[in-house]
Amino acid sequence: MGMPGSSPAMALRADCSRCAGLCCVALPFSAAAGFPSDKDAGTPCTHLDETFRCRVHAEFRPRGFVGCAVFDCFGAGQRITAAAGDDVSWRDDPELARRTFAAFGVARHLHEVLWYLAEGRTLTDDPRLRARLLSEYERIDALAGADADAVAATDVAAARQAVGPLLAEVSDLVRGRGHDRRGADLAGARLRDASLRGTTFRGALLIAADLRGADLRVCDFLGADLRDADLRSADLTGAFFLTQPQVNAARGDAATLLPPAVAHPAHW
Repeated sequence: MGMPGSSPAMALRADCSRCAGLCCVALPFSAAAGFPSDKDAGTPCTHLDETFRCRVHAEFRPRGFVGCAVFDCFGAGQRITAAAGDDVSWRDDPELARRTFAAFGVARHLHEVLWYLAEGRTLTDDPRLRARLLSEYERIDALAGADADAVAATDVAAARQAVGPLLAEVSDLVRGRGHDRRGADLAGARLRDASLRGTTFRGALLIAADLRGADLRVCDFLGADLRDADLRSADLTGAFFLTQPQVNAARGDAATLLPPAVAHPAHW
């Protein structure tokens, strides 16, 4: 996979039509994580048809599959499928299934890291910083593109730790002197109409926070938990390291202003 150009969303976006239903089989479901019932990892979802396509894809939220509605593999599913030559024989081979599922579980995290690196490169014109971002992108991309066993053996935590300082450098450059709320517990916080421009919310808990009408321009949302955060009428223009799953997990409306890399969810 080459380095994305102007938008990481185009190259690192899940395309379920090119996958083999991996997330619907490999990953576990639990009621606590936004599913109507529990499902063990490796067990096919009961809503898959005979071709392993989802029969309720257009009705996730009405049927209680919020976990599916907010999930995104960042393109890892179709990559693992393509690497196997679109081979779906894992459905009848338990050992192959185990290896494929293990690779997918790691690749989706590596692809999220690729998303951040790709977006980081669109945020700066500094040639040295862009070159370092490209170098790290190519390194992580190579890890994600290895054979299934090598991908599964990759230390995701180490990969994230290695790129963390570089992404933080980009964040500091873009945000200027914004506030630092990294890792802050802001669950349920009342921040309606707050002036928060340039704040880093990296790793912050914003679960059910009231951010209606808040100025969230040029904010860093890397790893922030936005489940049920109220973003109605909030301005997130220029916000970065904000992913589609984060936005899908939040609440918003037509007046919410989002950066171009993410789209307004259908349920807003």
